[in-house]
Amino acid sequence: MKLLVFFSILFAFASIFAQDSLVVKVQLLDKKSNDVVQNVNVTIQNPTGRLFIETANPKGVVVFKAARNQQLKLSFSHPIYQSATKEFATNSPDDTLALMVYLTAEKFSNIGEVIVKPIGVPHTIYESQRLSVADFEIQKDGTYILLAYPKRLTKGSELLVYDGQKVINSFQVPGVAKELKRDFRGNSHIVCAENVYGVKVADQTIQLSTIPKEYFAKYIMPIVDTNLSNVYFSTFNAIYPAFDYFKLDQLDSSYTKIVSIEDKLMMDLYLAEYKWVDVRTKLWAKQRERETGIAAEVWVGANYFTRSLYYKELYAPMFHYNDTLVVFDYYLDRMLRYDANGDFINSVAIFHHYQAKANGWKKDLMQDPITGKIYARFEKGGYTYIGLIDTETGEIKERIQLEYQWVDKVAIHDNEVYYVYRPLESIQKRYLYKEKLPYEFKPM
Repeated sequence: MKLLVFFSILFAFASIFAQDSLVVKVQLLDKKSNDVVQNVNVTIQNPTGRLFIETANPKGVVVFKAARNQQLKLSFSHPIYQSATKEFATNSPDDTLALMVYLTAEKFSNIGEVIVKPIGVPHTIYESQRLSVADFEIQKDGTYILLAYPKRLTKGSELLVYDGQKVINSFQVPGVAKELKRDFRGNSHIVCAENVYGVKVADQTIQLSTIPKEYFAKYIMPIVDTNLSNVYFSTFNAIYPAFDYFKLDQLDSSYTKIVSIEDKLMMDLYLAEYKWVDVRTKLWAKQRERETGIAAEVWVGANYFTRSLYYKELYAPMFHYNDTLVVFDYYLDRMLRYDANGDFINSVAIFHHYQAKANGWKKDLMQDPITGKIYARFEKGGYTYIGLIDTETGEIKERIQLEYQWVDKVAIHDNEVYYVYRPLESIQKRYLYKEKLPYEFKPM
């Protein structure tokens, strides 16, 4: 009986407390596109003048508790949106007060307006009446490695060494080729359905070495770059929404974590998938957890959520430029800079990835291997635009429009942009072209 009275009193106090406060949920949206706006700093001021600062989560939502029947003032600030304020009374009869706040993107009106045409007209680098170019790599000596095919890439492909004037050598690819990949040393690899082949050109001949695909993915591709003593690599896994960048000191074999990347919203959805699967799947996941030590939620997320339309692979590339490491953390809207030892230097806000549907931003940053400059690729109306990123400020001040529509395999080398192109509804094969960019950056 005493226990019953105790819980009754406790429930009464809880009811009184619940009546004296409510939950305020603020949804932040872009006024023009209606997209959510994340990472907004929200300053909450109550009648006593006390301030609280919250940050909008990846869903563009800020949630906090407030006393009922008082006047609150919210101030919103963001690197690319106009500052705004909102005053309201917490006199809702419900337990939750939902507000929607629309922010105006003041700096988007300028981005992309300055469009610069390349200096020269497109130049054809390679053309053939028999072969189409599927992919290409530019070697240190200026020669080209071309992956080409007569009719379909999956039905017989050829590897060509081209010096800009003539084909030096050619080789029939042993297997179903997919693409060319460059590793951290600048070496080219042919990625096939079953194997990966390392490509070496010596004495005008092509030499191929077989690399197990699992080894290539685990030990070669994670390496971003190296210098005299350090190796920079990532733990990126396409089926997990978080990874780290590390530095390996080759002198003492020590590892140092540089930065962690995580899409917090995607991670929440990823782990929550475990709640909705059937019992048999949960039992399987628990068994895998006991065998490997990896949480059952991760096993379910990797095997089920990654197959859904909602899952997106992480994209947060790192570049090595003049003994500086530059990391683009698009999930925090920051460009992070570190020195060669992996020590933090500074960070700046970036916003060229906002309103991707409007400005055509693609998850494709490219580095010129000669000058070290970093560019972002945009695509709108079929036209490709190249934006030079200022690694001091994170800004893109102008975008360079390429001449042709629907180009493919865009790459930048020595202040020139290369791409594969075939005119729409034409019988022409896919040729390799280049255009001169309006820059004259010197080699690193």
